[in-house]
Amino acid sequence: MTVPPSPMRHRQPSDDGMTRVELTWIEKRIEHWIRFGRVAVDEIVDRRRRIVRFRPGAIFAFVRWAANDYGTVSSRIDIVRAVGTGEPFTTLPFVRPGGDILLKIEGWPKVSQVLAAIDATEAAGVDPCDAAPDHWRHVHNRISAGHEPRPYTLERHRAWLKRREIEQ
Repeated sequence: MTVPPSPMRHRQPSDDGMTRVELTWIEKRIEHWIRFGRVAVDEIVDRRRRIVRFRPGAIFAFVRWAANDYGTVSSRIDIVRAVGTGEPFTTLPFVRPGGDILLKIEGWPKVSQVLAAIDATEAAGVDPCDAAPDHWRHVHNRISAGHEPRPYTLERHRAWLKRREIEQ
């Protein structure tokens, strides 16, 4: 069986300046989904694939999971800031052109810790898209080192908003 080419591989960057993420859902085999993020455009390609687009500066969590007949093959989560035209970026599979990677974690035990940190951020009353980018870098560093990340509190969020306000 041949796999049709990905529609993203042959597309040229468009003038809209948005970051594109290809999502795939083949039950019990491949699951790519967005855990959080403000999707600007959602395009259905076919029953199993969608392409979502994010505006520059948007922060989103992209989860990738794959399995075979014997179980999970890979689990990964990336928290990414969509970049604008001319900004430097890091390439990432299924993300065009790429993005500013704030967090990159592999392996289900660590991915589940990141998902718990996202849940805790939401429980604190903060949309994870709006949390300080430095918080996601902190979560990446702590989990990578085998430590528990500090929770993102409403007080930390208010401090981030004030810092962002004076930096503009």
